[in-house]
Amino acid sequence: MAQTIHPTACIAPDVSLSDDIAVGPFAVIESGAVIGDNCQIGAHAVVHGHVRMGSGNILHPHAVLGGLPQDTGFKPETETWLMIGDNNVFREGFTAHRASKENAKTLIGSGCYFMNNSHVAHDCSIGNNTIFANNVAIGGHVEVGDRVFMGGAVVVHQFCRVGSFAIVQGTTGLNKDVIPFMLIGGRPAKHYRLNTVGIKRAGITGERYSVLSAAFRLLKNKQALSGLEETAELLLLTEWLAVKSKRGLHGFIDIGRNKEKYEPDAG
Repeated sequence: MAQTIHPTACIAPDVSLSDDIAVGPFAVIESGAVIGDNCQIGAHAVVHGHVRMGSGNILHPHAVLGGLPQDTGFKPETETWLMIGDNNVFREGFTAHRASKENAKTLIGSGCYFMNNSHVAHDCSIGNNTIFANNVAIGGHVEVGDRVFMGGAVVVHQFCRVGSFAIVQGTTGLNKDVIPFMLIGGRPAKHYRLNTVGIKRAGITGERYSVLSAAFRLLKNKQALSGLEETAELLLLTEWLAVKSKRGLHGFIDIGRNKEKYEPDAG
């Protein structure tokens, strides 16, 4: 892709752009921003100066990266960052803010897809290959793992964690942590079962899936995970659970008469 920069784009003189970048009409790239190769900056999109972005990222119109954190005590001269990996897609109206403490970073990994009007607040950390559907909004200091799917209009309280491979039902409000590999939803939010589809799409099948299924049953019954085969997934789960939570964990749904509907299959 040859470099194409619309004449109405406003780009600071000290910004170095690769030969294969595209910048649309009325886009703004501020002084100090770093943008990798093969990126596309859509019409009216804004890249603020404290952004460090890898290659292959696509900003659709009106996406804004690196804005000031929505923290009433923040001083704009504080040097903080928004760090972004490679090959992410930021759809129309997406916003992500830089961190709120000196030299701190808001982090977004690689291969993520953020749909219209979704938002990543200050000091958050987003893993790789994660999807935010329309209007997802996460508060400050939230951690979201790899390959998470956040349904439309999900909102997440500050300092919550959403574990890798989890799926969050649309319109769910989260004020506690979500365990990796789980499906969560409802009001109040509760863990229903394993994220069967997402797990199998990730190639976690056979005995590896069976170990996760057994782990789910043990966790639901508040039992230890000792004795299970130490697969890579179980190690991820146990390491995540070992981190002290600032918000606590969402509970499990009482399956009761709906057992057949919500019981995870054996894989």
